[in-house]
Amino acid sequence: MTYTDVSITSVNGKSPQIDPSAFIAPGCRIIGDVTIGPDVSIWYNCVLRADVSRIVIGARSNIQDGSVVHCDGPMPGRPEGYPTIIGEDVLIGHMAMVHGCTLADRAFVGLKATVMNGCRIGSDAMLAAGALLTENKEIPDRELWAGSPARRV
Repeated sequence: MTYTDVSITSVNGKSPQIDPSAFIAPGCRIIGDVTIGPDVSIWYNCVLRADVSRIVIGARSNIQDGSVVHCDGPMPGRPEGYPTIIGEDVLIGHMAMVHGCTLADRAFVGLKATVMNGCRIGSDAMLAAGALLTENKEIPDRELWAGSPARRV
């Protein structure tokens, strides 16, 4: 597929792998070891940067305008680093920051929310708009968390 005004960049010999059915809007930057599954939609001006670990996005997930998805590389005590693994049917709201974490199937990250290294958001769980999920926190399946720092509602 040809994308208009989308930057797809290899880093350290790793190139993005994008399913042909995925939609990537103009202004997006897809960098490094990124795998984008079928029917994924990535909206205007998102940055997905996997320069030090990997990013995997499952089928039918939606990353809305201006969001940033990143990962973290190897470090003492964590040689695998912090990849970002996004399950199927996940929704990431406008201008969210998702960093080195796992979002299970059907997880929801509200607009302008931040998810930090080592976090996990369970299946059918929600992080409210503007919330900050600090390092290594886990939102269990089917729970709603909000606030800064985020807590169960």
